[in-house]
Amino acid sequence: MTAENIQSAQTGAPGPQPATDQPRTAYSSGPYRIYVLLILTTVYVLNFVDRQLLVILQEPIKAELNLSDTQLGLLTGFAFALFYVICGIPIARWADQGVRRNIIALALTVWSAMTAICGLAGNYTHLLLARIGVGVGEAGGSPPAHSMISDIFKPKNRALALSVYSIGIYIGILIGFALGSRIAETFGWRLAFFVVGLPGIVIALVVRLTVREPIRGWSEGTEKKSIAAPPALDVARLLWTRVSFRHIAMAASLQAFLIYGIGNWFPSYFLRNFELSLSTVGTWMALTNGIGGALGSFFGGWMADKFGARDARWYLWTPGILTFLIVPVLLVALTSDSVLVALILTAPFHFLTAAYLGAVIAVSHSLVNARMRALTSAILFFILNLIGLGLGPLIVGTLSDIFATSGFRSPLATAMLICGVIGALWACLHYVLAARNIRADIERLEL
Repeated sequence: MTAENIQSAQTGAPGPQPATDQPRTAYSSGPYRIYVLLILTTVYVLNFVDRQLLVILQEPIKAELNLSDTQLGLLTGFAFALFYVICGIPIARWADQGVRRNIIALALTVWSAMTAICGLAGNYTHLLLARIGVGVGEAGGSPPAHSMISDIFKPKNRALALSVYSIGIYIGILIGFALGSRIAETFGWRLAFFVVGLPGIVIALVVRLTVREPIRGWSEGTEKKSIAAPPALDVARLLWTRVSFRHIAMAASLQAFLIYGIGNWFPSYFLRNFELSLSTVGTWMALTNGIGGALGSFFGGWMADKFGARDARWYLWTPGILTFLIVPVLLVALTSDSVLVALILTAPFHFLTAAYLGAVIAVSHSLVNARMRALTSAILFFILNLIGLGLGPLIVGTLSDIFATSGFRSPLATAMLICGVIGALWACLHYVLAARNIRADIERLEL
């Protein structure tokens, strides 16, 4: 969304029309735009199949390698996230200047190979190093894809397009949980890493051979090809001066804290507290997380675009309202004695936690010009993943160990509930504060 779009949303006056001399490219074809969006979404599916496979396999891995919950939290969270965010900024800088399609293809090859290598781990250190490799590879996935999507789709459809892309998260989790749990139960957890990792190399070839690099700024009718990308520090400084972005980044980080800190521990919660098999838990988590999350991602982007066309604050009010509803869902899900009630309530949990991403990325991109979008995504994801992915599973796992030592009856559930309620309410506060400043900050954009 550009500044002119926001101004028209504020005043009710029609916004400016796209330039009539928009260059004609392969992306002038609607079907090709959809094809590329679907290919990029497929890459994102593999991103989360490979990233989240460890979550459903963590209990058998814990048993074989004799790990603590804190070590599991490091594997699924901080160890991955640290290298993911460290590599994300320079890769995004590369994406703002280089050929984004090639970066995505290379990144997919790296993280797919490293996922397969996880199956060879003989001890905790081996698995930790392989997970670091997955994090380094996956750092090159989303920032260039976000930038491409923003160049392909016009501002009025951008949040929805980014939400469709974000559905890849939940399709990936669905496949990873369902397939991984069944393979692990039948053949062992090591084979699961090979089965889900290696197909990514084939998709990397499809990206390289069939996806064309879009012109920067094409969707807005303004070619940015000749403008050099600004230094990363300049983009970071610009974003820091935008009060709304500071609150957006914090809200998104806390939302990610809920997704990873609570969502990553749900499989272990059900395996430890109820007499369920790994394949049963994997199937339930695949369906509730995959379908619930996909619907939430789509609905959140659609609703934000629908109401945001009239008032840009809805890009932040929408996820804020939905995040608040997470609190009662968690209170019931983690205290119910009924396994069926608890399992069913994971669906609305994933629906509500997923609804933020398309709106948050779209409104963040509206604060900068086309040459800054990949780096803006990387900076947002740096903060989001360092706090949400890096600290979420680790804090919950550490609290679980502390509560277990202290004799709590349900240490993991207690840790999840405390972190979940505080995280959701804290995120809501930042969405409200971001909404207060967003219109003024977008008007400051130098076109």
